[in-house]
Amino acid sequence: MRTLKGWTGLATADRGATLAIGNFDGVHLGHRGVIEQARAAAPGAPLGVLTFEPHPRQVFRPDAPPFRLMNAEARAHRLEKLGVERLYELPFDPRLSELSAEAFAREVLTEGLGVRHVVVGPDFCFGKGRTGTAADLRAFGARMGFGVTIADVVAGAGGRVSSTAIRDALSEGRPRDAADMLGHWHRIEGRVRHGDKRGRDLGYPTANMGMDGLHPPRFGVYAVLVEVLEGPHRGSWHGAASLGIRPMFETPLPSIETFLFDFAGDLYGTELSVGLVAFLRPEIRFDGLPALVAQMAADCTRARDILAAL
Repeated sequence: MRTLKGWTGLATADRGATLAIGNFDGVHLGHRGVIEQARAAAPGAPLGVLTFEPHPRQVFRPDAPPFRLMNAEARAHRLEKLGVERLYELPFDPRLSELSAEAFAREVLTEGLGVRHVVVGPDFCFGKGRTGTAADLRAFGARMGFGVTIADVVAGAGGRVSSTAIRDALSEGRPRDAADMLGHWHRIEGRVRHGDKRGRDLGYPTANMGMDGLHPPRFGVYAVLVEVLEGPHRGSWHGAASLGIRPMFETPLPSIETFLFDFAGDLYGTELSVGLVAFLRPEIRFDGLPALVAQMAADCTRARDILAAL
């Protein structure tokens, strides 16, 4: 998959795609439905996704609590797994945000990207002030020479699939319900950073990752599936992760610390993807380290049993 950061000066091979357009936060089943319709809309054209970075909500509501289900890198990894060939990650800056709906259709989609066909969800809005609708896009496409499909809403067992419903499930410690809407385990991706190394001292060395800008799932301990995405230890592992602020040690910002079962090696600086499978328990302040270590052993035993049954 090729990732392109703008819409001007593109090579011929990077123009003329069929595009699914949206923010694709989480790349859930609804998003996948849009992508699959784009794949079928123009056979022979490159399959592309057009999205925005940073997320427009971060620009217009910078003081809002973290809400993203995945960062840009995790989104790109997921889209590549779905067979997307071109990822147009447009910088959401003043130039783009000031374009009217018609100017966006003309300057970005037609003149810049030369799109053949576009697929959007029924609630899609675009242009300055979000004044353009999916119906407007269809009208612009008819005038400017590209096709437009308005995708149907995807519903799951619990109702409409949406990023909001997935956030709610994660906030309540229901990662399996979130996975049912996502079509995959909810994953937190990032580079392993140096921590205080208390886990190593306790016999449970962990890979420490930050969660800046991400919606925090319920704080606690999880059974997890881990993908080491690069380096000599690249591969898949089972593990247990503590997500939160660690009340025993009063960590100021949420993080996720993951213990990989039966693993030996150095992961500092390595990109990891941690999938939340089952919520085991909330964060607890223990009376002392021996009680903490005993609980960690019990957590790992339970996580092993859950993951072995997948």
